[in-house]
Amino acid sequence: MSSATDHRRGPRRRGAELEDAILRAAREGLIERGYAALTMDWIASRARTSKAALYRRWSNRAELVVYAQGQLVRSLLSTPDTGSFASDMHTLLRSLADLMDSEYGELLRGVLAEVTKNPELAAETRRQLLATGPYLVDEIYQRGIERGEVRPELRGTRAMTVAHDLLRNEFVIRGTPITDAVIKDILDTIYLPLVRVQ
Repeated sequence: MSSATDHRRGPRRRGAELEDAILRAAREGLIERGYAALTMDWIASRARTSKAALYRRWSNRAELVVYAQGQLVRSLLSTPDTGSFASDMHTLLRSLADLMDSEYGELLRGVLAEVTKNPELAAETRRQLLATGPYLVDEIYQRGIERGEVRPELRGTRAMTVAHDLLRNEFVIRGTPITDAVIKDILDTIYLPLVRVQ
């Protein structure tokens, strides 16, 4: 049997099971090959499915890769609810920093390295970021508004996501691990004075 029909061996996978296999293959491909050498053919082969199965879900490689990363983040992070905005933000940033110091950080570095060279990937990355937004920060911020801790007029603005943006900058410029001292500095020196109700 040729490799083109390997996906037919064993029971046919559908739905979430097939999508999980495809996303796992895409993440493995980013680590093993890098974005530039990663192809839809390779992902389909690794996931033991057809290219048609990939193209039914994603129109191109960039869309698949960015989606795979987003799903990984959503599966690994939850929104903290400690009862305090400052504590919730510290918990979130600590979780994000730990994630950046994991396999996800390697995936993110690979994609960021390609974004400047690949307009399709850059456009898809921007599209996904704008479509999904900073959903974890937004949930925390909304609870902070309800408790009277933060300025409601800043919800949905760049000011609301400054802490997350600074953490990402720390990851890109200085690398990992990101210490608690860095997180404390981001929150206490810059972010909390900006968003707290005075």
